[in-house]
Amino acid sequence: MKRQVLIVDDEKDFLILLKKVIIKKCGCDVTLATSGSQALKIIESNHPDVVLTDIKMEDIDGLELLKKITALDPTITTVIMTGYGTIEIAVQALKDGAYDFHQKPFDNEKIIGSILRALERTHLVRENRQLQQQLNNPPLKIGFIGQSKPIIQTVELLSRLATTCATVLIRGESGTGKEIAARAIHSISNRAAEKMITINCPALPEHILESELFGYVKGAFTGAETDKDGLFFKADGSTLLLDEIGDIPVSVQTKLLRVLQEKEIQPLGQTRTIKVDVRVLASTNQNLEEKMARGEFREDLFYRLNVMPVTLPTLAEIAEDIPLLAYHFLQEFTLEYEREELEFTPEAMQFLIHKNWKGNVRQLRNTINRATLLCRDKFITPDDLIASVTFDSPQPAPVADCAFLAGNYKEAKGKTMQRFTTAYLTQALQKSGGNVSSAARQSGIDRQAFQRLMRKYDIISVDFRK
Repeated sequence: MKRQVLIVDDEKDFLILLKKVIIKKCGCDVTLATSGSQALKIIESNHPDVVLTDIKMEDIDGLELLKKITALDPTITTVIMTGYGTIEIAVQALKDGAYDFHQKPFDNEKIIGSILRALERTHLVRENRQLQQQLNNPPLKIGFIGQSKPIIQTVELLSRLATTCATVLIRGESGTGKEIAARAIHSISNRAAEKMITINCPALPEHILESELFGYVKGAFTGAETDKDGLFFKADGSTLLLDEIGDIPVSVQTKLLRVLQEKEIQPLGQTRTIKVDVRVLASTNQNLEEKMARGEFREDLFYRLNVMPVTLPTLAEIAEDIPLLAYHFLQEFTLEYEREELEFTPEAMQFLIHKNWKGNVRQLRNTINRATLLCRDKFITPDDLIASVTFDSPQPAPVADCAFLAGNYKEAKGKTMQRFTTAYLTQALQKSGGNVSSAARQSGIDRQAFQRLMRKYDIISVDFRK
């Protein structure tokens, strides 16, 4: 759908002339009104993107019209023009919410530039509002953001599983939200009144993991000076999440199998068993079938855990949810850092949509966190996001290469960005043989944004053509 501009002026010849210029230069639909009252009727029914209005009109002047437009639809961007302009009128118009002010006779290029910026402003404001509405009305508020089919199906499955006591194995790549899924199940289950207990299995050595899970009695081993309740005992009546269960040693797997089969635990050093009522959830990003084939994971334990499997989608599989997720994280971090004025540029959003997120939602969240913290302007650009993504690199820059980081922070940052972006664009163009469209597509950057970066750093595509 084409964007719409409404021009309001009581000079018909001027309206017709300006309409032709705007259609030619902006490529949008243009509607004309010869009075403020006529303009209000059009605005009520059509809600144009931009209103370009004169100040001096007989029935409703431009300043009054501006106030009425803001009351009707604050997403509409209004640009004021007049042949009788004064500094006082311009200041008042801007205070009342006008986006820009032009005095007749004006330069066509300037007014066109103003309208293009106003159209972009409306687009961003309306997109932000739409995403905000979706964020405030998710299908089920259990920690997941998104409207894509895989996310809706996942949320519905988690909701159904929450009403049961079945053991659930949550699988998915790193950063897809496995712990969030576990908390979602617990939060809407009949055990939600009790605190869910989580243990990160790879974080503990074998002997400590066993005692943490099952507990021990005084004198069970050297250093056991008092009795200790294990996590299974503490989770009695609640939920226990075994995070990254693929890393549990085989010896502990055997004891874990007994808990799942018999619903009882035996603390270290104790001869009797204790009955427990624990809902077990497990998560992993590993291929358990391959581990079973290598003898690293018990097959009987796998089938005990895999009563109800849930596989979380990767970010690539829910790419249509990236704008929603991005705005959700932006809202979170702008509030935290008191930078509520920050917005994404359209090019930045295109970068986010097309980038290959190996770290999934976690990497996306971390990238926006850094960009929000480091962005020095009111708009987050692809440059800010590219600089943020470089923090995910596992290899730090050699000290010898960091000598240029000394001195003024702003200058050092500029040099860092120049070196990184130049190297990145050069590599992308080398791979594509100088084809800018292909290089931009492979980089996950909008073609126009890619070209702007090339111009900024004096990179010429012809140099890379064979």
